[in-house]
Amino acid sequence: MKPVPSSAPRLADPPPPRILVSDFDGTMTRWDFYDLVRKQWPLPPDSDPWEQYVAGRLTHFEALAAIFARIRTDEATLLALVDRMELDPALPEAERTLREHGWTITVASAGCEWYVLRLLQRAGLVLEVHANPGEFSPDAGLRMHLPVNSPFFSRSTGIDKVAVVEAAQRRGTAVAFAGDGRPDLEPSLLVPPERRFARGWLADELDRRSEAFHHFEDWAELARTLLNPSSPC
Repeated sequence: MKPVPSSAPRLADPPPPRILVSDFDGTMTRWDFYDLVRKQWPLPPDSDPWEQYVAGRLTHFEALAAIFARIRTDEATLLALVDRMELDPALPEAERTLREHGWTITVASAGCEWYVLRLLQRAGLVLEVHANPGEFSPDAGLRMHLPVNSPFFSRSTGIDKVAVVEAAQRRGTAVAFAGDGRPDLEPSLLVPPERRFARGWLADELDRRSEAFHHFEDWAELARTLLNPSSPC
């Protein structure tokens, strides 16, 4: 017997998403975790892992891993330091507004998911997150590991943000990027200027290169600008 054709209308496939790829430290938060740790457990400039990274003697991942390994405190005190990163209070409402207009947010962080996930969960945010795994021990600090099983694995930063943006471009109808630091330069240049958001070091570097972008102070402003295509860069 031939099957009886169904008279029910075929449901249309959902439209491809529009994707905002965002850095975390300094972009979704006011302060970078690594910088708070450096101030809490300081080192002379000649032995500071971050200065060695800037000078090209360490990779970004090696520098952050070395900084986080210096932490010596209990978990409650470290979580209080995480709170001092100050997740943007406008982020949850901005995420909801963007989602209602067809945008999803993907976090691409060269930091550690140990604190990224905690801050997002406290804010009630469930986002796609690509960050370096790690675990905390009072005796060994925050031990960050290379995400060797990630499709976006990078030996230099842990997470390859360029690969995250390129993957978003293959599956989304439009892609935007927001960032503030050195690992954010290359991925930011993959998106058009009207969907490029920057502050901090990244904004200064884009200005130096005469690359157009939107500067933003908070996520309420970022969401308004992204949803208003006529906003000038």
